[in-house]
Amino acid sequence: MTIDEQIEYLRKGTVDCIPVEDLRRKLERAAATGVPLRVKAGFDPTAPDLHLGHTVLIRKMRHFQQLGHQVIFLIGSFTARIGDPSGRSATRPQLTEAEIQTNAETFRQQIVKLLDPERTELRFNSEWMSKFTAADFVRLSAKATVAQMLEREDFSKRFGSQTAISIHELLYPLVQGYDSVALECDIELGGTDQKFNLLMARQIQREYGSPDPQLIMTTPLLEGTDGVQKMSKSLGNYIGITESPREMFGKAMSISDELMWRYYELLTDMPAQEVSVLKESGHNPRDLKAELGRRIVTDFHSEAEAWAASEEFDRLFRERQLPSDIPVIERSPGPVKLVKLIAQEGLAASVAEAQRLITQGSVRIDGERVSDVKMELTGLLDSETLIQVGKRKFLKVRFI
Repeated sequence: MTIDEQIEYLRKGTVDCIPVEDLRRKLERAAATGVPLRVKAGFDPTAPDLHLGHTVLIRKMRHFQQLGHQVIFLIGSFTARIGDPSGRSATRPQLTEAEIQTNAETFRQQIVKLLDPERTELRFNSEWMSKFTAADFVRLSAKATVAQMLEREDFSKRFGSQTAISIHELLYPLVQGYDSVALECDIELGGTDQKFNLLMARQIQREYGSPDPQLIMTTPLLEGTDGVQKMSKSLGNYIGITESPREMFGKAMSISDELMWRYYELLTDMPAQEVSVLKESGHNPRDLKAELGRRIVTDFHSEAEAWAASEEFDRLFRERQLPSDIPVIERSPGPVKLVKLIAQEGLAASVAEAQRLITQGSVRIDGERVSDVKMELTGLLDSETLIQVGKRKFLKVRFI
């Protein structure tokens, strides 16, 4: 690609590029010297699994990687003990060391679905921050003022409403900034909610003597499948990158026609011009959504599995047939609480979620909707019962 083509490719699906003129200068320098740019994105291991909302940022890392640059996937093993205050109206709970290590290892296994492991530098900020002395923290704290911290919207709101702001939370942007010093970053990527932290890192780099502080680029926060709120596991509007091809494809097909274009922009590598042409093509929105679903599944599984999921979806929803590979479990005829069974077999994340699904009318037994959260399942010897949760989760219970 020419420099202009690289800039267009890298700016696709981004919000901020500060300072914008630095992107051209840094790309031209890398081309002239043959020294790749060092591009960082940080992730706090606050949850064990990644969803498509996280991959907006990871995909942008891949775009830099495809252009020959060095990407650094930084796991905030130290900052996770502080808790990122971004967008929070209260202090985040601090994670234990065991939680951090478990979640970090899961990240390690999942990022290779999008990033080339041979060209990805995986780092933990506890490498340098755990060696900080009290004197080091005093010096770091001197690099910013309280007034600057209170310019941050979430801190300002909490201060104005007399909601507690712990001293350790004020350290978070400073520590994140020092990460860029330690890693000698040319560019840092982050969601729009990270803009304050990313800009603070530029200041911290200058304070520690960097002659060319990092450029920052932000990506939007991806709406969940409901099209309203940010994608979140707690809200149930997410598509997890470790979910089955069938589940991923089915969830992609459930989004609105309008949201589909947002997903094309942020969750595929298609150039913006190609997306625009596709949008004006006049093709059936359902077919376009199916193509999107296959692209998403292919990224995290394979093209063959993506087509299989697409064909299974058509068979199930166009022809109103049951899936061909419904899992079967065997139980004794004695009664078992339905919510407990649903949770145990992975049809819901917990008993509480199973209760919520029943209340919402999302659970059927042998085709009949269930409304009683206290229902117990029983069966005759050698009989089978079909449980359906939502549109895509099925289980047969064989009584023996």
